[in-house]
Amino acid sequence: MNVNCHISGLGVSVPDKILTNQDLEKIMDTSDEWIVTRTGIKTRHIVKDNENISDYAFLAAVKAIEEAQISFSEITHVLVATCTPETLSPSVACVLAEKLALSAYSGLQLISSHNPGLVCLDFNAACSGFVYGLELARAFLALNPHATILLVAAECLSRKMNYQDRSTSILFGDAAGACIISAKGNALFRLLDVSVGADGDYKDLIRIGGGTDKKVQVGDTISEDFFLTMQGREVFKYAVRGMAQESLKLLHKNALQAEDIDLFIAHQANLRIIDAVRERLQLPQEKVFTNLDKYGNTSAASIVLAMAEAREQGILKKGQKIVLTAFGAGLTWGSALLAS
Repeated sequence: MNVNCHISGLGVSVPDKILTNQDLEKIMDTSDEWIVTRTGIKTRHIVKDNENISDYAFLAAVKAIEEAQISFSEITHVLVATCTPETLSPSVACVLAEKLALSAYSGLQLISSHNPGLVCLDFNAACSGFVYGLELARAFLALNPHATILLVAAECLSRKMNYQDRSTSILFGDAAGACIISAKGNALFRLLDVSVGADGDYKDLIRIGGGTDKKVQVGDTISEDFFLTMQGREVFKYAVRGMAQESLKLLHKNALQAEDIDLFIAHQANLRIIDAVRERLQLPQEKVFTNLDKYGNTSAASIVLAMAEAREQGILKKGQKIVLTAFGAGLTWGSALLAS
């Protein structure tokens, strides 16, 4: 189904606190050279003790709303991609709606047959979350062409890191990104197509514990399975295969070749992974944007963060065809085709 889908505002926010490779050298057996050589990451931003990721989701959302030049009252859906919510319930989407005071426009006191209300929804596709969110936005717009969707990707991976495990804790940072999606307004980007997939057979390759899989009670200590664990070599293999194949599938579906793409933005997980995907697609280096050296892997937020920075640097500009691609726990993956 062909859905008219515009991205008309973009906003990002990262914590002020920076965790450098040199900081990590002080608490674990690692070095700046070891980290940069294997990942390309030099620094990452992490929340302070008195902060939550919804604080940054709010800042990113406000920026997106302001750029889209819409009023808060126009927002009909708040969709939040996250695998690190600050609480299992309420959702980050509901917390964000409260911070944005959206209930003033569509809360309980205004329920009537003429008021459609506000949709608030968290969803978890891990690092593929933003691409999955684009597909969800298309689905909501197909049902309601008058919808105005606030799509947010917000992650707080630092609070799920075991800093005794250098194989994972060197990789991740915190960030939030947001965009406004609708069928109207001045478009920064037109969302042309999305393709997503998943395979639960590989669910154990990346895990974050702390859910309801184990009985706990007050006074219990936190075990290692509370934190993120990952089988790095296997993840590398499937990440490269998944992002490359899904991108080629999307291009073929739209009668395009890799050389037709002006800019390629992959999930910012690891520079080696991105380079391997680029090589499979036979893309020149200048068509691939990366910024993971400054932010690390910010999971669902990484693509939005990269889009915003590429636009700020004049690399992402009008008249381009752009492919976004991601891969994450689940396993999940997906690619999106945009025109600027």
